[in-house]
Amino acid sequence: MVNGRTVLERFPAGGPRGSWPAEEFAQARRMEGLAAEVVMDLASDTFLVVVRGGEATD
Repeated sequence: MVNGRTVLERFPAGGPRGSWPAEEFAQARRMEGLAAEVVMDLASDTFLVVVRGGEATD
């Protein structure tokens, strides 16, 4: 968990497509009913797909 959010996936920020892979992954999770969002982790230079608190399912 990061700041009360569960990280579902990480994508490198330096990729040629920028945040698109992260946004596509988050959209697919939203279609499954999760409130997924993309945030930037500056410390690791990655885009994180996260859900707040207990919204993630196993």
